[in-house]
Amino acid sequence: MLKGKVALVTGASRGIGRSIALRLAKEGASVAVNCVARTAAADSVIAEVRSANGQGVVVRADVGVATQVESMLECVIRELGPIDILVNNAAVYRPGDLSNFDYSQMEAMTRVNVDGMVYLTRAVVSGMKDRRFGRIVNLTSAAAFGTRVSGTTFYAATKAAVVALTRRFAMELGPYGITVNAVSPGFIPTETSIRNRTPTELRSFVDDLAKVTMVGRVGSPEDIAHAVAFMVSPKAGFITAQVLTVDGGRMDYISHP
Repeated sequence: MLKGKVALVTGASRGIGRSIALRLAKEGASVAVNCVARTAAADSVIAEVRSANGQGVVVRADVGVATQVESMLECVIRELGPIDILVNNAAVYRPGDLSNFDYSQMEAMTRVNVDGMVYLTRAVVSGMKDRRFGRIVNLTSAAAFGTRVSGTTFYAATKAAVVALTRRFAMELGPYGITVNAVSPGFIPTETSIRNRTPTELRSFVDDLAKVTMVGRVGSPEDIAHAVAFMVSPKAGFITAQVLTVDGGRMDYISHP
C-alpha cells in the first residue's frame, strides 16, 4: 500500500510512535524513526523493520529546535529520499491543573507539542508541493476536547492548538495535493501515560477509564497505528482537515447537560 513512500515519524522510539513506525514499514514505506535521546530504543525499532526486509533509519533531533529539524530532514532525504508522509507524534506531558500547575513547565510542552509540529510541517511541505503529494498526520489527544481526567488541563491546551493548526494547514495545503489530518487517541497505556502510578493505582485508573468507554476497554498503541496507516494510505486521498477520534467511545467528555 505504501511501497515507494518515505515516512518520517517523530517520537518513534517507543509507545505509539514505535507502533506507527512499524505499521507503516509493514505497509511498505521506508521509515525514518526520530528520537531525542533514546537511540538504543530507536535502533531496536529499525532492527525490527530491517528484519522484515524493510528499510529505515534513526534520526536524532529535538523537534522543538528549528535548526535540528532542518538537519534531520536533510539526513532523511539523503538516506531514504524525499519525505512523502509526516507523522507528528512527538509530545511532552507535564501534569497539573489550574490550582497546582507549575506554569514554567508550559514552555516545554508548547515548544514540542505545538512549535515542533509547525517546524516539521513547514520543513516538509516544499518538497510535497513540488511533487503534488503529501500526507501529514498530527497526533492530538482526547484531552484536547476536555475529559474528566485530572492533571491534563494545560497539556490539553497544547493539543487543542494541534487540532486548530491541523485544520488551517489542511486548508492551505489542499490545493497542492497534501492532506492534513489528526488522530485523537483515548487513553493508551504507555510509559508516559502510566508514569508515577503504582501498579495498584494503575489498575484502578485503567479499570475506571475502561468503564467509561463504549467498548469496555482502554486502547493500545496498535489501535492508533491502524488509524494512522489508513489516514496516510491512497484510500484516504479525499479526507483532509479531519480529526479521527480513536478512544473506544469514551463517555467522560466535559459537556453541558
